[in-house]
Amino acid sequence: MFINATTDNIQIAPSWERAPLPEITALAEYPVALIGDAQARMGLMTADIGLVTPRLRLAGTVLPIQAREGDNLAIHRALDDAQPGDVLVVNGNGETNRAVFGDILGEICVAKGIAGVVIDGATRDVDELTAMKLPVFARGITAAGPWKNGPGKIGSPIACGHVVCNPGDAIIGDTDGIVIIPRADLSAALHRTRTQEETEQKMRADIRSALR
Repeated sequence: MFINATTDNIQIAPSWERAPLPEITALAEYPVALIGDAQARMGLMTADIGLVTPRLRLAGTVLPIQAREGDNLAIHRALDDAQPGDVLVVNGNGETNRAVFGDILGEICVAKGIAGVVIDGATRDVDELTAMKLPVFARGITAAGPWKNGPGKIGSPIACGHVVCNPGDAIIGDTDGIVIIPRADLSAALHRTRTQEETEQKMRADIRSALR
C-alpha cells in the first residue's frame, strides 16, 4: 500500500477464477441495455449508480470489496493484489457524504491496469479521474475525504447497486448503466446478446421499410 496503516481487520478471501477477458471484450462491443435485455433484464444495477467520468466505458472482472461507510482502507489493500482487467466493485453501504475514492487511488488503478471502478457510495476528484480516462461509477460525488481505519472484506461476494457481485464475474458499464454477468454464464450471455442484436436489427429494418 501507499499509505501507512495496518490492515489486520481486513478479511481477504483466497484467490478466485476470473471470467476470460477475451469473451468479456467481445460482449462489451454491445450496449449495456442490449446485454441486459438478453438477460431477461436481470443483473442490472440500480440507476442511482451512474457514470461520473463522461463518455468512458468499462469492461472487466469483478474484484469485490466491502468497505465501511466513509472508509477506504479495504480499497487500498485490495489494490495490492489486483490484476489487470479487474474492476473494483465497492459496497460502501450507499454512503454519499464522504468519498471513498479519488485521484490518488485512481493513479494506482491506472498504473496497475484496473479496468474501472464501481462504488455503491461516493467518489471525488472527478475531473482528474476523467483526465486519467479511468471509468468510475458512483452513487454520489462529494469533496469530503475518507477515513482509513477499516474494517472491510476483499474477494467475498457483495451486493452493489442491488445486484449480487461474485469475485470473477464479468462486469460491463456504459453511459446507460452497469450489468453483471455471472462467470459461468458468460458464453451463453454472449450468444443471447448476439441473437438479441439480430432480432433488433431486423425490427429496425422493418420499421424503416414500412415508413418509406
